[in-house]
Amino acid sequence: MPDIKILTETDLRNLVPLDSDAVDCVEQGFTTLAGGRVVMPPIMTLPVSDHNGEVCVKTAYVPGISSFAMKMSPGFFDNPKLGLPSTTGLMVVFSSRTGILEALLLDNGYLTDVRTAAAGAVAARHLAREDAAHVCIIGAGVQAKMQLKAMTLVRGIKSAVIWARDTAKAEAAAASLREELGLETSVSTDIREAVLSADIVVTTTPAAEPLIKAEWLQPGQLVIAMGSDQEHKCELEPAYLTKADLYVPDSQAQCAVKGELRSAIEAGLIPESCIFTELGDITAGKAAGRHSDSDLIIADLTGTGVQDTVIATLAGSRADAAGAGTTFTS
Repeated sequence: MPDIKILTETDLRNLVPLDSDAVDCVEQGFTTLAGGRVVMPPIMTLPVSDHNGEVCVKTAYVPGISSFAMKMSPGFFDNPKLGLPSTTGLMVVFSSRTGILEALLLDNGYLTDVRTAAAGAVAARHLAREDAAHVCIIGAGVQAKMQLKAMTLVRGIKSAVIWARDTAKAEAAAASLREELGLETSVSTDIREAVLSADIVVTTTPAAEPLIKAEWLQPGQLVIAMGSDQEHKCELEPAYLTKADLYVPDSQAQCAVKGELRSAIEAGLIPESCIFTELGDITAGKAAGRHSDSDLIIADLTGTGVQDTVIATLAGSRADAAGAGTTFTS
């Protein structure tokens, strides 16, 4: 059997920072997805409701890429009370030609964090106003901080405000971001005011009930909903779809089951037969994104298997070039 490359979280953090290359890699993944040849099965989810947890398995075969990844991603949302991270996981990489195991990426969810943040940046690059400068982040976890960093890669962000249920956690996140990014970052205890103040609103929570009311959303804003990726999650009041000028899912089939689109369909506000332009159609140039500075746009990003395969491929190519990782002979 061929050798297997093992890469640790430390290896992967050094090899794949959240940077413009990661954003471009994920954008190309969306563009390829729009080509219609990617094989991306529905997400497999194992609920562990007794412990406020879930495990998701995502994958995609992408034509033209020599390998594909299968990602196992646990999310156990009471873990912070135990001093543990909410999300962990790993990726298993197979040869697209033979199906032989090639690598184990023991990232503890790091690559998922990077590709998720990169997707937010792709949405902002194509859907935010060119002059968007103020960001509102809902949530104060790892993804909240990474999303703000991602926004700075594609727009001239000048300031940010963070709202979270735990104000102390929000304060800590804001302090960390001020130090890392040198960006004016404040904390709000009024979620409505925080949303009203922003050009870009990013939601990053595991909320099961809507946090943002549709009436708060304003012309010209881009709302990037990241947290709703399971059937029970919902961060936006379903009426958002009746107010938006443009709704953009990463995968409509997936969003109709697990994203913000699901709650709008269940509320009877949108028929299941309605067809939306997906993010990949916009990155591929098949459809227009923002038409005017006054458009209110909602991006519904549930996280796709194609993102996992492309970020794993980027990690693998960089590991090969750097001679990183440990080789295991079976």
